[in-house]
Amino acid sequence: MALRGARNGRALFERESELTAVDEALGELTGTHGDGTGPPPGPRGGLLAFAGRAGIGKTTLLAEVRRRAAARGCTVLSGRGGDQEQRVAFHVARQLLQPQFAGLAAADLRASLGSWYDIVGPALGLCAPTDGPPPDQQGLRDGLDWVLTHLTVLRAPMVLVLDDAHWADPESLGWLAAFAPRAEQLPLLVVVAYRPDELPDHADAFRRLPGRAGGRPLDLEPLSAAAVARLARVTLGTAPDDAFCRECWAVTAGNPFETVELLAKVRDRGVTPTESAAHLLRDLAAAVKGSGLVARLERLGTSTVRLAWACAVLGTEIPPALAAAVAGLGHEEAADAVDALRGARVLTGVETLEFVHPLIATAVYRAVPAGFRVALHGQAAWCVTDAGLGPSAAARHLLETHPEGDTWTVGRLRAAAEETLRAGAPDAARSYLARALREPPPAEDRAAVLYELGRASLLTEPATTVNHLRAALDEPVSDPGLRQNIVYRLSQVLAHSDRLAEATDTLAREIRATGDARVRLRMVAEQFMWDAFRADEPDHPARSRRLARLADRLQGRDLTERYIIGLRTWDAVQRGEPARVALRHAERALAGGLRWAEPDRGFEVPVLVALAFMYADRPGRTEELFAAGIADYERRGWRGGHLSFAYTLLGYLRYRRGRLVEAEELAGAGLRLAERVGSGTPAHWYAVGTLVEVLLARGRVDEAARTAADHSFGAPFPAAVVFPDAQTVYGQLLLAQGLHQLAADELGAAGRRLEPRGIRNPAWCPWRLHLARAESRDDPERAAATALEAVARARQFGAPSAIGQALRVAAEVTPGPDRVRRLAEAVGHLERSPAAYELACALVALGAELRRTGRPGAAAEALHRGLDTAAQCGADALAGTARAELAAAGLRPRRLRTAQSDALTGRERAAARLLAAGRTEPEVARELRTDEPTVVRLLSAVYRKLGTDPTGLTLVPLP
Repeated sequence: MALRGARNGRALFERESELTAVDEALGELTGTHGDGTGPPPGPRGGLLAFAGRAGIGKTTLLAEVRRRAAARGCTVLSGRGGDQEQRVAFHVARQLLQPQFAGLAAADLRASLGSWYDIVGPALGLCAPTDGPPPDQQGLRDGLDWVLTHLTVLRAPMVLVLDDAHWADPESLGWLAAFAPRAEQLPLLVVVAYRPDELPDHADAFRRLPGRAGGRPLDLEPLSAAAVARLARVTLGTAPDDAFCRECWAVTAGNPFETVELLAKVRDRGVTPTESAAHLLRDLAAAVKGSGLVARLERLGTSTVRLAWACAVLGTEIPPALAAAVAGLGHEEAADAVDALRGARVLTGVETLEFVHPLIATAVYRAVPAGFRVALHGQAAWCVTDAGLGPSAAARHLLETHPEGDTWTVGRLRAAAEETLRAGAPDAARSYLARALREPPPAEDRAAVLYELGRASLLTEPATTVNHLRAALDEPVSDPGLRQNIVYRLSQVLAHSDRLAEATDTLAREIRATGDARVRLRMVAEQFMWDAFRADEPDHPARSRRLARLADRLQGRDLTERYIIGLRTWDAVQRGEPARVALRHAERALAGGLRWAEPDRGFEVPVLVALAFMYADRPGRTEELFAAGIADYERRGWRGGHLSFAYTLLGYLRYRRGRLVEAEELAGAGLRLAERVGSGTPAHWYAVGTLVEVLLARGRVDEAARTAADHSFGAPFPAAVVFPDAQTVYGQLLLAQGLHQLAADELGAAGRRLEPRGIRNPAWCPWRLHLARAESRDDPERAAATALEAVARARQFGAPSAIGQALRVAAEVTPGPDRVRRLAEAVGHLERSPAAYELACALVALGAELRRTGRPGAAAEALHRGLDTAAQCGADALAGTARAELAAAGLRPRRLRTAQSDALTGRERAAARLLAAGRTEPEVARELRTDEPTVVRLLSAVYRKLGTDPTGLTLVPLP
C-alpha cells in the first residue's frame, strides 16, 4: 500500500485505485500519459465522482486531485457546498466562476460575457440585475453552460472540483448535474465528491456517470487495520505496538477523519502508544465528535464557545471580523478565541476562517442551544447587512428566525426575493417571500407580498401562483396599480394553465369595477386575447363584432391599442375574411412596434400577428418577425416555454413553406424545450402536433404514430385553441393509418368544436379537407359536398395556397371529368404561392390523373416537376409516389434538381422585377423572349424562395 502525500501534508492510504483513475483522467485531459510520456489520441474530458460517508477522506482526496491537476498545468476551478449555505442561490456557481472574472473592469467583463452579461452576471454576483423581466431558469442554465464552456476553451485543460456536492445550493447543483455529462466533449474534467445518502434527487446525474467511470461513482471504503497501523506510526513518530493500532482501528471503524483526529489527541496528550494505554482510546475518540467535541470546546472558555457558535451559524469562508460581531466579542477577545480554536483543531485559516472538517461544523452548530441559535441567526442577519453584503446574505439567516411581526425582517426578505428572482432563482425567492408572509407583514403590505410570491411561482408552480394571486385580491388593496398587476398576472397564469374561462371571468369582473378608461381598455384587450384561445367560448360572433368595432376606431397610439388591432388581425384570419383585410390590420398593429418580450405583456399577440402573414401566403414576412422575436427572447434569457413556442411555430412555418427537413428539426427542438416546461402544457401540444404533421408529410406514418403515443397526443384535447389544431392533426394521423371511420369521427368532432366559434378558414385549420378524404370511401357524395364547401371558404379568404389545397382535395374525392380541371386549377393557384409541398402534391396528383386518362406527355411533365419539388421538400413518400407513377407510364425520372437555395437565378430575378413593376405574365414572357408557362414556373420559384405571393412581391426587396 503506497503512501501518497497530499499538499496539506496528510497521508493518503489505500486510495491507489482512486488515484489511478484520477491520473488516467488527467492524462486523457492533458494529452499525456500518467508519467508524462507519449500523447494519446487527443485531450478528452469527463466526469469523476467519489462517494462516501462523512469523514471517509473525500476532502483530502480532492485536495490531491487539485494538486495533481495544477502540477500538470491545468486551470483548476474549486467549490464546496456548505450545510448553512444550501439555500443561498448560486453559492457554489459563484465559488467556481466568480474568481475567473475577478479584477476585470466593467467594460472588459461585458466584453467577456457578451450577450450573456445581463443574464448570468447577476447570478454570479458580477453585476446588478437589470430592471427588465428576469431570465427563465433554462435560459440562465444555458448562459452558465456558455460561460463554463467558454472558459474551458480559453483556459484548457481545466479541472472543476466540487466538494460536498450534497450540500450545494439547488440552482448550482441542478446546473452542474445537467452540464457534467457534456464534459467528455470538452477539455474539462469534472470531479465531485458527495455523501450518497444525502445527494438530492435533482443531482442524480452524478450517480450515473458517462464514459470511463463505468456508469457509477467510485465508492470510498474505510481504512483497513493495516492502513490505520501505518498511519499511527507515521503520525506518532514512535512505534505503536500492534494491540494499540488494532484498538485505534476498532474505535474509529477505519474512518480516516476520526483516525487522524484520534491520533492527534494521542500525540497532544502524550499517551504512550502501547497495549497498556489502549483502553484510553475510546474516551479520546469520543472527544473527536458529538458530545465529546462539545465538551472539549466548552473547556476553552465562554468567549471561545461563542465565537465557534457564531462561525457555525455563518457557515463557510467566514471573515473574522464578522464572526466577532455576531458573537458580540471585541477585536482582541475574538483574536484570542480564534487562536484557541485553531489550537484545538476546530478552525483553520487566517483571512477567512473555515472549520477543519464539516463534521466539526455540524457538531458545533447542533450544540448551540435552540433559542440561542435563533438569536444568533437574527444577529447574523443584522451584521451581514451592516457589512454591506446585501439582502440575500441576510435572508438566509432570517429563514431560521421565529416570526415576530418585524417590518425590518419583512423588508429584508422582500428585497432578497426581488434580488434573487431577477438573478434567475425563483425557488429561493419563493422561500424568502413565504417566510415574509409568516412574519407577518403589515396588513397594508400583505397583498403586495402575496403578489410578489405569485410572480416568483409563475413559471414553476402555476397552481400555487393562482392561489397566491387570488389571496392577494381578497386583501384590501389601496394601490390601484398593484391590483391591476395582480389581475393581469392571475389571468395570465390561469390561461397558461388551460383555464381560459376562469381567466376571462377574472378580467370581466375587474372591467366592471374599474373606472379608469385606459386600464379598462388594457383589461378588455387581455380578455379579447384569452377569448381568442378559448375552445368553449359561449358567444364568439358577438365578441368578434365587438372586437371589430373597437379595433376599427383605434389608431394604434400605444401598446394596448396595437394589441387590440393585432387581435382583430387574428380574428379576421380565423373567420376567413379576405386575406387583404387581415394583412391591413396586421400592418396597422406593427406600425408602432410590437415586441415579443415586452415586460408585463404576453407574447401571444405579436406571434399571432406574425402568423397572419403566413396564412395569407407571405411567410417570408413571418420569418422576419420570428427572427426578431427569437432574438428578443434570447437577449432576455427566455429559453423555456417562450422559446419552445418560437421554435415550434418556426418549424410549422417551414412546414407550410414545404421545407420539411428543417421543419422536423425545429419541431424536434421545440418539443425538447417543451418537455422542460412540462407535459400537457400548450407548448407541448403545439410541439407534438407540429412534429406529427411534419412526419406525416414526409411519409413516416409509423414514426408519427409512435411520437403521438409517446407523448399522449390524443383525447382529451386541450381547452385552449392550439395550432395546428391538435384534434385535427390526430384525425389526420388516423386517416394516414387507414382508420377512416375513426378519423371521420375525430374530424367531425373538431368541426363541431370550431364552427360555433366562427373558425371557418381552411387555411388556418383544414379539418373539412381531411374529413372529406375520410368520408370518401363510404359516402362519396357527402365527401364531395364537404370538400366543395372548403373550396368556397378558401376562395373567400383568397390565399392561393388555401385555394390550391382545397381544389386538390376536392378533385381527389370527386370522381369524373372535373378531376383534371380541378387539379390543373389547383396547380395554377399553388404556382402563385410559396407552398412548395402543396404544389408538389398537386403536381403528382395531376400527373397521375393525366396518365390514367391517356395523356402521357402532359403526365410526364407534371410528374417530373412534382418529383423534383417533392425531393426538394424532403417529402420522401410523395417522391416515391411520383417515381411509381412515372414507372407506370413507362418513363424514367430525370436527374433530380434537389439543391435547395433561396438565391434567385438571373432569369427569376428579371421576371420578378418586371412583375413587381406592374407587368402581366404575358408581358413578362414577351420581354424575356420566352413562353408564358416558363414565366409562370420562374415566378413560382420566386414565390417559394422569397416566401410571398404575387400581391406581396412589391413589398419584398429583390436581391
